[in-house]
Amino acid sequence: MFVRTIAAVVAMFAALLMGASIASAAPAKYTHAQATAQLRAAGITWTSSGGCSDRNRPNCTSFEQINQTTIAGAKTFKRASGCALTITGGTETGHASGTYSHWNGYKVDYRLSSCVTNYITRTFTSIGGNKWKSAAGNIYYRESNHWDVTYHSAG
Repeated sequence: MFVRTIAAVVAMFAALLMGASIASAAPAKYTHAQATAQLRAAGITWTSSGGCSDRNRPNCTSFEQINQTTIAGAKTFKRASGCALTITGGTETGHASGTYSHWNGYKVDYRLSSCVTNYITRTFTSIGGNKWKSAAGNIYYRESNHWDVTYHSAG
């Protein structure tokens, strides 16, 4: 084990000397049209208080630059829960900033429903502060009028 670790460190150092990057790759993204096609095919609906999809307007619901993993996670949630699922927030401006933010494609908001709430609170692990964590590491946060979901994986 120790020899393999040293070999890995030496290989990484050699790659850096040759100009390679060891940073992880950026997540694969969808356009708004690609994301909505995936959601529509999965039976997931979405709504926009402004009736629009402009990423630069906070009253729109946009999926522009959403992570493919986030869309896959929503599809997995829909299949596993059997709930009707409506997304009320995507990658549009107006949400909190940060690495794992809406703008960066990691989050969506789900409309509250008893089916969604019951599935989350009965299936996932409570981690305090109105937050539940799935076995795949995704975080479901119950806000006053929606579920704010951070997808770290498609599971």
